[in-house]
Parts: sequence; structure tokens; C-alpha cells
Amino acid sequence: MNTLLLRVQILSLACLILSSPQTGAAYGQSESQRPQTGAAPASGSGGATQSERVSPQVIIYGDDDYKLAPRDVIEVIVEDAPELSVNYTVNSKGIVPLRFLGPVSVAGKTTEVVSKIITDGLRGRYLQDPKVYVSVKQYNSRTFFIQGAVRNPGVYVVSGRPSLFRLMSIAGGLLENHGLVAYIFRETPAKPEKLETGSSQNGGDNKVNEIIKEAKGTAATVVEGEPDYEMITANIGGLLRGRRDNNIIVQPGDVVYVPPADVFYVAGEVKTPGQYRLMQGITLRQAISLAGGTLFKARLGKGVIFRNDPVTGNFSELPVDIGAVMRGKSPDMPIMGNDVIWIPNSSAKSIGATVMNAVIPMAIYRIP
Repeated sequence: MNTLLLRVQILSLACLILSSPQTGAAYGQSESQRPQTGAAPASGSGGATQSERVSPQVIIYGDDDYKLAPRDVIEVIVEDAPELSVNYTVNSKGIVPLRFLGPVSVAGKTTEVVSKIITDGLRGRYLQDPKVYVSVKQYNSRTFFIQGAVRNPGVYVVSGRPSLFRLMSIAGGLLENHGLVAYIFRETPAKPEKLETGSSQNGGDNKVNEIIKEAKGTAATVVEGEPDYEMITANIGGLLRGRRDNNIIVQPGDVVYVPPADVFYVAGEVKTPGQYRLMQGITLRQAISLAGGTLFKARLGKGVIFRNDPVTGNFSELPVDIGAVMRGKSPDMPIMGNDVIWIPNSSAKSIGATVMNAVIPMAIYRIP
């Protein structure tokens, strides 16, 4: 059986190299699509920040002007008064400590409104005719991340409360090889034991952390008190068919990951062995049909499905009577991602086919 498994793995690798479509765009990004990072301007005081961030590819979406919220960073420029030109971080209560004017509530206001508030506050008290300009330097409160099998993965700033369908639309829509499930990673408060150790106790979270860090552009170092993440799943197939319960409302800071579609392999005595895209609900009978059906030399009663457990990574061998399944004598079975369906060769049928291929042409030649 070890020899058989080795042959299946070699055949599967050959099928993957020769017949797999190019899916690199679903796994990564081109240089023009990759979010860029940059440092925010430094300030002398007043809650200014000096941290690196990911620059959003889209600043705003929708008809309404952007409204400030906690964690946003604004830049205030006052002409002829450089001492008042400072960057401010909006605190958790929506307030910034403006110089000379003191604390001012800016949450829910546009930059034009904040500019007018500052202008009115300075006029006559500090400057005769102040000219104030306010802009958003970091859109930390409305930042969304989407990665995977979408046309324009990256960082987006979206006003309002976007749904999963809207965020995928903003990212240019889905690629043709998108998977059937979208994963939404959402921050949750760090566990007490994590605050003490500064690291995750669960090694299985490494893949999740890699996806999140790649999307957010953060360094791959463990920070003490780093938040945990919960994972929410949404069925894309149901969403595209109008199932509104799968259209989840995405929250700021969420990382949406749309994986490429899973594949399965058919090897052995079939007409067109190779790699096939796993569609929702596909069964063994349908998989054999996609491969063009079995050949005469197939040993249908000794079929094997090699299955990889996605959690443990262990391989299992599932013997299956493919002939009985195709005739409806045995129940059909669902196919899972990365399954390898192996239909072995029948030695007796191979010998018989060789004899027939040699005898029949000779018989035809001898017919007067």
C-alpha cells in the first residue's frame, strides 16, 4: 500500500503541474496592488502619533462626507501660526485637545465643520483672520481589510456600516476561482493569560495570525497584550444566491479573507485524469463523470480516496467500490478539498485488452 500511495502522490503532482490553472493572483498581490506603508508626521504634543500604518487604497465610498470617529488622526494647519499646526488623535470619547482652545468634541463631524469650529475659536482671541485647514491623516476608525480571491485586495476606508457583499464589491468583485466560504477575523479582548505571557497558547492560530498580519501590514512579532481574534464564516454560494443571512455586517478593523477554491484530483484509469475545481456539493459520481468516466482496464471494486484532514494534516485511505457507486448499488459520497481519487489498473483486464488489440487486427486482415 505504501508503494501505491507513493504512485498516487507522484501522479497527483504531475496532474497539478500539467493541468492546474494559474491561480497566483488569488494567493498574492502584485506590486501595484499591495498596500503601501508610511509614517505619520510627527508632532510636538497634543496627542499626536508617530506610528506606521497601511495607506488605504480607497479613501471614501458613498455620497456622504467622511465623519470623524475615535482613533482617527487629523492634521490641523493654521496659516501664519506654526505653533498651532499639530496632528491630533481622536480619543475614545471623540475629543481632541486643541491648543489654545482646549478639548473639543469632533466625533461625528466632518473636517469642514471642525475647521470652522477652530476658525471661530481663534478669531479675535488669537488671530484676526485665521485660515485653518483640517484633513484626515489616518482613517483608523473606518478601516477594513480584505484579502484572497478578490480582484483588488487591500485596505479600504468605507463610510457607514458596509456588508460583506458591499465590501467584496468595493474590492472589485470575486475572482473566478474564489472559494465557497468567506472568513471574517474580528478582534476580541485579549485573554487574561495572554496579557500575562504576551503570546498565544494555541499553536493552531499561526495561520490565522499570518493572514491578519499580512492584511494589516503589521510586524510578525508578538506584542504583550495583543488582542485575540474570533472567526466568523459566511457561505459565499448562498450569498450570491440571495441568502441574506450570509450577508454579514463587517465592522471596522475586520479582516475578510476569501480563499481560492479547493481542488480535488482524479488519477488512474479514467479518460482525463487531473486536477478539478471543487464545487459545492460535488460527489464521487460527479467527480468520475468530470474525469470522462473510467477506462476498460479500471479495477472499479478497488478504488481508493486519499483524504487529508485539514485540522491534523493526517492522511487517511478510504476504500470505495466505484463501480457499485456508479451503478447506484452503493451510496454516493461527497468529495472534500484536496481529495485524491485513485482508480487502479486491473491486471486481468490489461492482459485481455492486449490480447484483443493483437488478435482483432489479425482476424480482420485474414477475412477474405
